[in-house]
Amino acid sequence: IFPANSGNKEITWMMLEAGAETDVVNSVGRTAAQMAAFVGQHDCVTVINNFFPRERLDYYTKPQGLDKEPKLPVKLAGPLHKIITTTNMHPVKIVLLVKENPLLAEVEALQKCYKVLDLICEKCMKQKDMNEVLAMKMHYISCIFQKCITFFKEREDKLDGFIKSLLKGREKDGFPVYQEKLIRESIRKFPYCEATLLQQLVRSIAPVEI
Repeated sequence: IFPANSGNKEITWMMLEAGAETDVVNSVGRTAAQMAAFVGQHDCVTVINNFFPRERLDYYTKPQGLDKEPKLPVKLAGPLHKIITTTNMHPVKIVLLVKENPLLAEVEALQKCYKVLDLICEKCMKQKDMNEVLAMKMHYISCIFQKCITFFKEREDKLDGFIKSLLKGREKDGFPVYQEKLIRESIRKFPYCEATLLQQLVRSIAPVEI
């Protein structure tokens, strides 16, 4: 809790990587993220809420049950983990992270990655301590990966075309319509309709016209 309260993002991250638990509460029943938010250290809250232990991803790099092959090749674990733990969720940032890594920037790799993200999303929703925020994040990144695959298959300019589509604004006011539609579509496709977070997002977005 102390690193989070101090506002030191680097030390907060180091402690998380060393195995610090995020759901432990103090004497007044608050977690580190709740205490950091209480004292206004929102950068540390973001670090805690976006943390995903590497070993949880590495689980998918080993064959499970009757599987002969792992669901995620070992070489993709590092690049995928970098995207999972990023605190910048702008779709262009995520696409750039894909484009910058040759291991990720191909159809087969993205297919394996988005399927693993969907499994993590499901596990977040079905575990005892449900994590709707992390589930939604995994689903959102999965949707962007699937859209990347579409551009790889259908467009010669591939991810450059995707990035241009995301950044292009409409003539009258420069508003990025394609980007807005992509984000709304990812929310609409979230498979767990009972999620409180989903219902809050729908109530906030539905009345607002593009």
